[in-house]
Amino acid sequence: MKMKIQILTMPGCGSCVRVEQMLDKLKVKYEIIDIIKNPKILEKYHLLSAPGIVINNKLEYTGVPSEAVLQKLLRVKKK
Repeated sequence: MKMKIQILTMPGCGSCVRVEQMLDKLKVKYEIIDIIKNPKILEKYHLLSAPGIVINNKLEYTGVPSEAVLQKLLRVKKK
């Protein structure tokens, strides 16, 4: 099953950029969703701060995880 990953972001969010960079480093494809432009996302996931990491339509993490935690969430083995 292919994993669907979404990063819930806000404009000017440095933490969001860090999560995107971590995913890029792991060569993981993801979709960026601006929660300001998509307020229904806030209702769906009850996100209180950005970034939010959504995997297969489930909010799995809020904030910036360590690389090890992110790999565990994505089930990616460290190279």
